Amino acid sequence: MTTTHDSIQTLKDQVERSVVGQSHVVNSLILGLLTGGHILLEGLPGTAKTRSVKALANVLQTQFGRIQFTPDLLPSDVTGTELYQEVEGKHQLRFQAGPIFNNIVLADEINRAPAKVQAALLEAMAEGTITVGDKTHQLPELFMVLATQNPIEQEGTYPLPEAQMDRFLLKVDVDYPDASAEKEIIRLVRHEEKGAQQSQSDSIIATPFDIQSVFDAREQIAKVEVSDMAEDYIVNLIMATRSPSDYPNASLSKWIQVGSSPRASIALDKCARAQAWLAGRDHVIPDDIRAVVPMVMGHRFILSYDALADGVTHQQVIDELLNTVTIG
Repeated sequence: MTTTHDSIQTLKDQVERSVVGQSHVVNSLILGLLTGGHILLEGLPGTAKTRSVKALANVLQTQFGRIQFTPDLLPSDVTGTELYQEVEGKHQLRFQAGPIFNNIVLADEINRAPAKVQAALLEAMAEGTITVGDKTHQLPELFMVLATQNPIEQEGTYPLPEAQMDRFLLKVDVDYPDASAEKEIIRLVRHEEKGAQQSQSDSIIATPFDIQSVFDAREQIAKVEVSDMAEDYIVNLIMATRSPSDYPNASLSKWIQVGSSPRASIALDKCARAQAWLAGRDHVIPDDIRAVVPMVMGHRFILSYDALADGVTHQQVIDELLNTVTIG
């Protein structure tokens, strides 16, 4: 009999068939799915960000919406709008849902649109609802925003507001693949061009993924135990970003201007439990926490001017954080 864990593992394996050399990206997508969180993928063009999201939606076989963010995009292009229509001889306002009303929503190149459009996602990501006019509309129970963005150093990009960055459960850096993965990518695309993936697609359709497995997994993850030691470790990591001067032998106080919010603590707890569940454990160990720290905390603190001037990255701060804060 197939267990919920087996179903999720099969889902992960199927997504990895279409995404080569980015296993950490696929793992983050599964973590987001299991915790009901939203994910921001950042990387240069051509690093399989969009492909990864589409692969997940394809395997899930659920409602998929794509929003291509551009400088002239309007908030109503995301949320939908009320239209004045004649219905059975009567004029009335009717709501026409936007692409946000899907299970998996790809916000492609999110930082190429101005802040007012990016802000249109805030309510959806935080509350699972959309308010247009004086009416609030409920989004689907299974709802994920998977956003991609180019590095802010590229032309035509707008930095995301801190409030919106904090709404993303995970921020994943997507780098170029190595040489061996690059060769596999060439072969994969060549086979797709020849139609060699048709039989694989048919097999996926013949045995569709049961969405209920996601909700069952979430129930099981909620029961994963977190010890007092693990909780203390999570809290100490967060507090180190808020009071870095408590660690005088480290460079944290020089590098961090604003620390992480309580959302970071909640996200660490959720993701560590999901990570433990994926590994087949019913309790969290420190390695589960350490594994998700870069994705959970990397976008939840602000670098100081000195750090920016010295070219210090968020990842360097995370490394220092993990080396400085002790377990237990």
